[in-house]
Amino acid sequence: MPGRRWRRRFGGLVLLVILLAVLAYLRPEEQLVAADGERVHVMDGDTLRIGARIVRLADMDAVELHQSCQTSDGARWLCGQEARSALEALVARGGLRCESRTSDRFGRAVATCSVDGVSDVSADLVAQGWAVSGDVRRAGIHAAREREAREAGRGIWRGTFDRPDEWRAAHPREDRP
Repeated sequence: MPGRRWRRRFGGLVLLVILLAVLAYLRPEEQLVAADGERVHVMDGDTLRIGARIVRLADMDAVELHQSCQTSDGARWLCGQEARSALEALVARGGLRCESRTSDRFGRAVATCSVDGVSDVSADLVAQGWAVSGDVRRAGIHAAREREAREAGRGIWRGTFDRPDEWRAAHPREDRP
């Protein structure tokens, strides 16, 4: 009865694969949580999903997630992913609180956010060099921090990059907020 033996082994293998998939799905992972207990997902360098709400950080514009930059010696690096990591590190400090000021054309809340030890997440990301100051409506609110980051060569300022608004214009996506 080689057919039955093969089916039994195959069935056991399928069961093992399913069990491993379930365990991988259920494994505990570090979850980012807002001060009100909502789960937080950092989407990119300036956008958060807090529960079901999408929040865009006010007064700055971070490089896009899939954007790359160039170091002063010409090497390309994934600055958009590093910008997201910088925001994740801030959110991981705990105590995330966001105060919505308005909404953008995509329906996202535009908010000023703070975390434990940092009163303005946007200002901190600009100072770290992961974002440029302002947006098209409020350009320059963190201009001094941007200048300091640029002069120190921090974050995106360690080489060259396309400004986020210019990069988005050159890489249009219909689904991009």
